[in-house]
Amino acid sequence: MMSQLETLLESMTLEEKAALTVGQDLWTTVPIERLNISPIWLSDGPTGLRKSPSSTEVGIGSSLPATAFPTESAIASSWNPALAYEVGKAIAIEAQTHDVQVLLGPGANLKRSPLGGRNFEYFSEDPVLSGLMAAATINGVQEQGIGTSLKHFVANEQETGRMYSNSLIDERTLREVYLTPFEIAITHANPWSVMAAYNQVNGTYAPENSYLLQDILRKEWGYKGIVISDWCAVNDRVASIKAGLHLQMPGGGSSVGAIVAAVKAGQLPEEQLNEIVSELLEAILKVNTARKSAMTFDSEEHHALARRAAGESIVLLKNDRNLLPLAGEVLSSVALIGRFAKSPRYQGSGSSQVVPTKVENAHDELIRLIGSREAIAYADGYTEDQQSDSVLLREAQAVAKAAKVAVVFVGLPPSFESEGYDREHIDLPQAHNELIEAVCDVQPNVAIVLTNGATVTMPWVSRVSAIIEGWLGGQAGGAAVADVLLGQVNPSGKLSETFPIKLADTPSYLSFPGQGRQAIYTEGLFIGYRWYDARDIEPLFPFGHGLSYTTFSYSELEVNQPTFKDTDTLTVSLKVKNTGLRAGQEVLQLYVHPKQPRLCRPYKELKAFEKVLLQPGEEKKVELQLSPRAFAYYDPDVKAWVTDSGEFDILIGASSRDIRLQITVALTSTRSRPHQYDRLTSLGEWMSTPATRQMLQPIHDRLFVRAKMSKDAAAADSMRRFYEDMPIAKLVVMGLLTEQQLQQMLEEVNQG
Repeated sequence: MMSQLETLLESMTLEEKAALTVGQDLWTTVPIERLNISPIWLSDGPTGLRKSPSSTEVGIGSSLPATAFPTESAIASSWNPALAYEVGKAIAIEAQTHDVQVLLGPGANLKRSPLGGRNFEYFSEDPVLSGLMAAATINGVQEQGIGTSLKHFVANEQETGRMYSNSLIDERTLREVYLTPFEIAITHANPWSVMAAYNQVNGTYAPENSYLLQDILRKEWGYKGIVISDWCAVNDRVASIKAGLHLQMPGGGSSVGAIVAAVKAGQLPEEQLNEIVSELLEAILKVNTARKSAMTFDSEEHHALARRAAGESIVLLKNDRNLLPLAGEVLSSVALIGRFAKSPRYQGSGSSQVVPTKVENAHDELIRLIGSREAIAYADGYTEDQQSDSVLLREAQAVAKAAKVAVVFVGLPPSFESEGYDREHIDLPQAHNELIEAVCDVQPNVAIVLTNGATVTMPWVSRVSAIIEGWLGGQAGGAAVADVLLGQVNPSGKLSETFPIKLADTPSYLSFPGQGRQAIYTEGLFIGYRWYDARDIEPLFPFGHGLSYTTFSYSELEVNQPTFKDTDTLTVSLKVKNTGLRAGQEVLQLYVHPKQPRLCRPYKELKAFEKVLLQPGEEKKVELQLSPRAFAYYDPDVKAWVTDSGEFDILIGASSRDIRLQITVALTSTRSRPHQYDRLTSLGEWMSTPATRQMLQPIHDRLFVRAKMSKDAAAADSMRRFYEDMPIAKLVVMGLLTEQQLQQMLEEVNQG
């Protein structure tokens, strides 16, 4: 008996199959009424549901009201996958309410440069943190019966030329850095769909890239879901079907006709189209089965979650003299300065822009929480279009001078960071910097609240006492800032990206966004904190940094086996204690440092983390698991992940630059590294293993006797190094091997 899927497929005409693989309009798939195949609705949703009023409208700014949660850049700074899960679940409930079947998110691209215009929509510069936060979001959404679309696969780290740029990335960097967050999300959460990006990757557009969509995604990772295109990303529909792309979005154009013509002309085997259609049908039936009728959501409950999520994502960057939280006499006279205090920027611009159910601001919430309007004095500080104004500056100074503390709200306006274009610099508006300097001239107690989706410079950092990174905190972000300022929430966020002193310090400064149509990833593996470690550059605030209103101590770092094999899982344990007077959460960050790597590797890489809640005086033992992959690197020569025998330092830190505990472990590899020998393999490499050394020992001895005969030790060493670096093919030129002997040796060693 045929299954429902097989029956449907056999009943479909060629034209219906082709039509199903192309969207009906902007947001829905094609229905086939005679076969009871219903359309599904796909909506933007990385930070909240953005459902258009009509499937033929883009709907930016006019979408149905939904909860605007903190952006991914904010949520990532919570370092709390459980929180990301909760947010994903809430967005899915709202999707069910509005009859949406697939949310277009989360985004797992990395923050290669702080200039990336869409950085607010991505989690981190680190692939492990990004992957785990994305996986948690996906699980939260899909457990409610709503599909996700993990995006943008892959190497879509810039807005400049994003629809045509060619991301040129070496294989090792692609594997270890940019593919890793997608791999983690897929293996931990199995998203129902993956979205192929606009850009080319090493010369082939992502929707037509069979190496990415077939060889890696399906064959290596075992992915069973469907692949959809970013909107208007498909260049050749027939080629994209051959590469494994199931659904082209949106609808329109000549793609359906091109598919039908290709099948009839024998250019596209119908069996290949059937495979794509069958997998797409399976996904459509899956999401339609999960539909729930007459769903509603509690907007107040979701707003409360948005506030809690924003509060946990806030990062306390600086707190000299414990200026924060505001308490005691200080609360009788607080100056709030800056328009963002009353009119917060709470989300990014572009396709992720949500119409919120309501918006709270810090000014009104502080008055409510303090219980006194007279305690708060307010000044705009800068104009509505972010320009300096001498009258407003004088007013701000007067308000600041008369108060016991000044809290200055500054950040990036929407025009400074948005989907569609990259940033030109990483500075705040000049008016904002001037405001801070002016306030510092008259008030010694200054706290800064930043509103931004990504890194900014802070030329005034030494003049202020406290800095709060509030990110784009969603519709309740302003209230969450008030909670942190007053100590009702103890900040526990940690930076998910490095804050540099200046743009010139950043990894891709000389190559972002690229030249012409090429985006050349010249920094290779050294993205984010890896770059600052490798170049010994001091950041303004390092990756993983974040202060608390309490203090923590770390102790008793142990491993379950100091010597282990590459087939073992290593268990790392330590104790963490709250040594302060407030309950608080600490993020334990585990980095791995290879002591003598065979290939060039980053000094350390984040491999695990855990967020722990502790009451005052409470101590907990925490365990972190490291799989063999945590010690591996991708070797492009053998096209495989490799773990070499050797020693590794396990580093436990409160940030990437604040390492508290360290222990060394020794790994023994049980797998010999596959190695392909050829004519250019050096003599030194041939002599490095017993089997190949035996083949060349007589010739080696004849060569090196010359070096030993030299009475000049330096000259002898120089000659030895010369010979060790020499390709084996040069032995034929020197008459020490025949061509036939060389070929025989290569065949023997590679077969063995």
